[in-house]
Amino acid sequence: MGRGSVAKVAVGVAGLLAGLGAGTTSAFGESVSNGQVQVWVTLGPNGNGGKVVFTGAIGDYGAAVSTNSSGKPTKNGNYEKLTLKKGTILVNSTAFNAAGNSAQPSTDNTTTCSFAFNYSGAVQIVSGTGTYSGITGSLNLTAQFAAVGPRTKSGSCNQSNSANPLAYFAAVTGSGSVSY
Repeated sequence: MGRGSVAKVAVGVAGLLAGLGAGTTSAFGESVSNGQVQVWVTLGPNGNGGKVVFTGAIGDYGAAVSTNSSGKPTKNGNYEKLTLKKGTILVNSTAFNAAGNSAQPSTDNTTTCSFAFNYSGAVQIVSGTGTYSGITGSLNLTAQFAAVGPRTKSGSCNQSNSANPLAYFAAVTGSGSVSY
């Protein structure tokens, strides 16, 4: 798996995690309109799609997809649309993606074709629908990515941007404040 593919996964992770803020009701039925949230995101292959879980002032879950600024799906966009059970949240992950694109590997072993990246950055909540209508806020996220890449026919590590990892771990976690 090439570093370009890693960057794609990192961008996807960033986007998935960017949607950390949303509205919900408390255990007592009151509407929550602001507070601290935490988010956990797991990514699909090559950073495409993923599952998102929110806790704290928001208790919700769903899926994320990379989009453009108007929320239309696009591969490796700088925005993420989180489709949750109680509405959607659009997040601008441009700064977080930039941190991922410039991250240096913490492990990069060409003998075993394994590598790992860790990076952090902020995301801005742009808009929401349903329960999350009018949402604003920002979140600080940390991405962790590790993979074992494939080999070429000659036996060297395949670092092509189109190479898919043989196995990978990709997660984004973070916290921040939201209001809506």
